Amino acid sequence: MKAKMTVHLILNAHIDPVWLWPWQEGLDEVLATCRSACDLLDADKELTFTRGEAWAYRQVERLDPELFRRIRQHVKSGRWEIVGGWWIQPDCNLPSGFAMERQIELGKRYFLDRFGFFPRVGYNVDSFGHAATLPGYLQAAGQDRYVIMRPMANEMKLPARVFRWRVRTTGPEVVTFRIANAYCTREMGLDHVRASLTELPEGITHTMCFVGVGDHGGGPTRKQIDWCRQNRHAIPGCQWKFSTVQNFFDAIEKQVPRLPLVTGELQMHAIGCYTVHRAVKAALRRTEHRVMQAEQVTEAGNPRISEAWEKVCFSQFHDTLGGSAIPTAYEQVNAQLGFAECVADEILQYGLREKLRSLPDDPLQRLVLFNASEAPFDNWVEAEPWLEWQSWQCGDQLLDERSRPLPIQLLASEQLVSEGERKNRLLFKMQIPPQGLRVLRIRSGGRPLAPRCGKPIVSLPSPVPRLVLAEDTSDTWSHGLDRYGQQPIAAAHWERPVVVDRGPLMSSRIQHGMIGQSRLTAEWRSYAGENFIELRLQVHWLELHKILKLVMPLTATPRHRTDGILGGHLDRANDGRELPLRDWMLINEGTKNRLGIVCPDVYAADATPRRVRLTLLRSAMMAQNDPPRPAAPRFTVSDQGPHAFRFRFFRGQIVTTARLERESLMLHRPPLLADVTRGMPPRANR
Repeated sequence: MKAKMTVHLILNAHIDPVWLWPWQEGLDEVLATCRSACDLLDADKELTFTRGEAWAYRQVERLDPELFRRIRQHVKSGRWEIVGGWWIQPDCNLPSGFAMERQIELGKRYFLDRFGFFPRVGYNVDSFGHAATLPGYLQAAGQDRYVIMRPMANEMKLPARVFRWRVRTTGPEVVTFRIANAYCTREMGLDHVRASLTELPEGITHTMCFVGVGDHGGGPTRKQIDWCRQNRHAIPGCQWKFSTVQNFFDAIEKQVPRLPLVTGELQMHAIGCYTVHRAVKAALRRTEHRVMQAEQVTEAGNPRISEAWEKVCFSQFHDTLGGSAIPTAYEQVNAQLGFAECVADEILQYGLREKLRSLPDDPLQRLVLFNASEAPFDNWVEAEPWLEWQSWQCGDQLLDERSRPLPIQLLASEQLVSEGERKNRLLFKMQIPPQGLRVLRIRSGGRPLAPRCGKPIVSLPSPVPRLVLAEDTSDTWSHGLDRYGQQPIAAAHWERPVVVDRGPLMSSRIQHGMIGQSRLTAEWRSYAGENFIELRLQVHWLELHKILKLVMPLTATPRHRTDGILGGHLDRANDGRELPLRDWMLINEGTKNRLGIVCPDVYAADATPRRVRLTLLRSAMMAQNDPPRPAAPRFTVSDQGPHAFRFRFFRGQIVTTARLERESLMLHRPPLLADVTRGMPPRANR
C-alpha cells in the first residue's frame, strides 16, 4: 500500500526591503506584515507562520516594541517560526567570503541575544543562485538544512526536490529543499499544491507548499487560509497541514542518508544580475574590504564597525546587489554604503596616526605605509609626498629603515596646478607584513640608485585581448538566457599608442579609442621582474541594449578552468554559460602554459575552449521585467558614464590559484599612506 503524502503548508511572507520601492517602503511593509501575521495567529490557534531575516525583526523591535513582544510570545509557543537567521536574504554569489561570514554573524548574534537561539534552517528562497562554498558557511554557523527556490527546474536540472548538497564529494553537507512553483501566490489553486508533490525522492512522503502574498509582503490572507481548509482533501492520497519548515525536515530526518547527493554550485537564475548596475557591485566590494581592514585595527566589538557591517550586509540583498531595484532606490543604497566606507576610513586613518605618535622626531620627511590586512603585501605602490612647490630632484632618495636607497621611478604628478610638468609621484616595490608599518625617509643630495633589474619594455599579452560589443535586448535580469550573443556587432577602434613611461621599473603606453558610442582609454603597463602585463581600462559608457566584453583568445582548447567564487574557487566547464566571477580566473592551456587573469572589477564571465569573455558592462533598462513592457517616459539605462577596470594577465607554468588570490587581495587592499614631517626644520630640508 502506497504511503500517504503529507503536505506541510508553510504560511510565510517574502518581503523585499528594496526592489520596486526604496528601503523606507520595505520598512513600512515589514511592520504591516508582522502585525497582520500576529493578528492571524491570535485569532486562529491552528495556524503557524514562518519569517526570517534579522533586519526585519530589528526594525519591529525598534519601532513597535509591543508588536515585537507579541512576536516573541508566538515564537515561544512554537507557532511563529524563525528561519534563515541571516541579516537579510543576500545575493549568494557576489559578496566576498569574509563579508558573507559577517552577514551570518550579524543575524546569529541578534537572534541569540533576543530569542536565545539561532535557527537550524538556512533560508534564501529568492536569491538568484548559490555558490558552491555555501554549505561550508551554513555548517560553520550550525545550519545543516537549507531552503531555496532558484535556480528553478527549467534553469537547472536536479535529481530531486530534496537532496544533500556539498561543494565536492567530501566536505560540509546541508540537506536542501527546492521550492516548487513559487514561495508566494496571490491566488491559491490545486496546481500550486500538486507542484510540491513532484520530483520527490523515493521513500520521501513529506513535502512543503508555500502560501502567502509577496514580494511586497502581506503574508497569508484569510481567503488563502480558508481555501486550504476547504481543499485539504482534494488531492487523493494527500493530507495537508499548517506546519513549519523545521517540522518538514524533522519528518524526513531518517531518510536523509538515502537522499541523492548534489555537488558544486546551484546556478542560475537571471544572469543579468551579475553585470547590470555595476556601480553598486563595485561600491559594495570596495566597502567590504575597507570595513574588513578597519575591523582588524580596532578593538573587538566596536559599535561603529558593527553599524558599518549592518549597512554593508543590508546592501548585499539580492535585488539591491543584483541591480534590479528601481534607480531612485539606489540613492539611499549609495548613501548607506558611503556611510560604511566613511566609518571604516576614519577608523583606519585615525588609527594609523595614533600609531605614528610612537615614532621619534626626525629631521627628514617620512612616508609611512601601513598594511591594514591579515595577509602580507608585496606589490607596487604609487605615492605622491607633498614637497612644498618643488619637484623631485635627480639626487633625491627614498630610504628604507636601514637608510638604504630604494629603487624608484618618477611618474607624472596627478595634479595639474603647477606650471610645467612635475614628476613627484613615486613608483616603487614594497613588502609589508600583515598589520605592519614601513617607515621610509626622503633625503636630498644623494646619488640616484641604479635598479638591479633591466628596463622593462612596453609589451602586450599574447594573444592580445580585444573589446567587442554585442546586442543585448534582454530585460534587467536577462530572464530566460544562460549566455549572451556570440556574434559581435562592433569592435574597438584605437588611435596610435603613445609611450608615456619607459623607466627602470615600469614602462607604459596609452591608447584612446571608441567602441560604438563609448570612449575608451587603455593603459598597458609592464613592470620589471614581473610575469604579468597590466591593463588599466577606462570606459565612458554611452550604449543602449548592448553588452561589452573583453575577449581573450586561447592558444589551446581547454575544456575547464578555475574561477574565483565566493570565499574560494571552483573548476568549471568551458561551455559558454555566463556565470558569476570573483576577482580572477585560471586556465590551463597545456602542461607548460597557464593563463591567469586577475580582474577585481569584473563580476561575470563566460568561456569556451577557444576564448574567454569577461563581461564589463551592460546597458539594460533598469527595473524592466520579462516580457519587456513599453519603456516608461523617464526610463533609466544602467551604468551610463565613466567606469575603471584593472586587469593583470599572467602567463607561465608557475601561475597558481594561490598567486592569483594574493594578487587580487593586494589590489583590493593597498597600504595606507601618511606623510610625516614631525621633527623637520621649519622649512623642508631639501
